[in-house]
Amino acid sequence: QVQLVESGGDLVQPGGSLRLSCAASGTIVSIYTMAWYRQAPGKQRELVASITRYGSTDYADSVKGRFTISRDNAKNTVYLQMNRLNVEDTAVYYCNADVQGIGNFRRAYWGQGTQVTVSS
Repeated sequence: QVQLVESGGDLVQPGGSLRLSCAASGTIVSIYTMAWYRQAPGKQRELVASITRYGSTDYADSVKGRFTISRDNAKNTVYLQMNRLNVEDTAVYYCNADVQGIGNFRRAYWGQGTQVTVSS
């Protein structure tokens, strides 16, 4: 099967920066789109950013200009560089990947999430 593991979440002050990482492992043939979602307490999960295997990106309006998504296909890893963080960015951030695995149908996988807390 396929596993996604996020890392990099932390407590930071407003205006600070964090870099999240998500590494995929398992019997992977190909990873198509990878994305970062987030969910704040009492709110619905929302798409933050996505990136295709060829590098095309898309961002939520709330993070455009502040966040940058990137990926390393050789390492099956996606990153999210977050700059000028504010309290509204506080949430659990989840990695998502559209994966074709060996002996498996193409499907989406989720990581366990990493906590990002922005507070003074």
